[in-house]
Amino acid sequence: MADTGVEKVVIIGSGPAGWTAAVYAARAQLAPVVYTGVPKSDPGPVLPGGQLMLTTEVENYPGFPEGVEGPHLMDLFRKQAERFGTRIIEEDVNRCDFSQRPFVLHTDGGRVRAHSVIIATGATANWIGLDNEMRLARTGGGVSACAVCDGALPAFRNKPLAVVGGGDTAMEEATYLTKFASTVYVIHRRDSLRASKIMQQRFLSRPNAQVLWNKVVVDVLGQDKIEGVLLEDTVTGERAPLSVGGLFIAIGHTPATRFLKESGLEFNDKGYIALHGRHSATNIPGVFAAGDVADAEYRQAVTAAGMGCQAALDAERWLAAQGID
Repeated sequence: MADTGVEKVVIIGSGPAGWTAAVYAARAQLAPVVYTGVPKSDPGPVLPGGQLMLTTEVENYPGFPEGVEGPHLMDLFRKQAERFGTRIIEEDVNRCDFSQRPFVLHTDGGRVRAHSVIIATGATANWIGLDNEMRLARTGGGVSACAVCDGALPAFRNKPLAVVGGGDTAMEEATYLTKFASTVYVIHRRDSLRASKIMQQRFLSRPNAQVLWNKVVVDVLGQDKIEGVLLEDTVTGERAPLSVGGLFIAIGHTPATRFLKESGLEFNDKGYIALHGRHSATNIPGVFAAGDVADAEYRQAVTAAGMGCQAALDAERWLAAQGID
């Protein structure tokens, strides 16, 4: 039997992966505890609930044929987890000690011991950091960090759109947007792209594709909705506006793992938690990871939810093998 002073499962994070893990763990009678985290800004908004909290309309999550607002979807996830008895603590976990068993997690409110831990803290988009960029991203004003998530929305169709970035992700997102936009501008600060040649060619072969070389966005224009961007030439310093109906930031993501740097967990070369095989297991037995914190490839709500399911099932089986029920 488990020590009554030790949690069976602690879930860190409250996006699709964390809440799905909570639903499965709660239905398995594991009495999970979810640490949701608290709002912060560095420089972009980071909210409990993850990237969907910045998405006004989600059209690609199964079960919602008319679409659903991102914050509302996350609220439904939370309510479902609560229905089965999940306990929720609105605090950050600041440090994890996985060197002792039970594990010890240091939180805003003190310490908690746990037999198993599911890490589902996600990854935050890297933003330029402009005031109006952040404001319009929060309010659904046409600024996004995920073209695959938002680019097909009616608000962006048949309009000129801009993508900031020069790597493979920027090329992939820009190419996707060419299906819907009148013109897709890739704004890049240098005179050559970092993306692989094949990704560059895929974008540049589209008739509505255009690269604006040696340019940076120094302001986002518009009050309720984006109307354009102010560009600065990195060579001449000249500034000029560009009219666009949407701005997509594609300069990378940062996995939310700073609190894990001294935990003994293994990370891959991009800084994401390394998983062993197709399972959610990390290099530390009893510690599992799910969602964008361990996924640099897809970063979608539906894939994160699926990984949350895996993590809960893996944790349940691991606990059973340890004789903890």
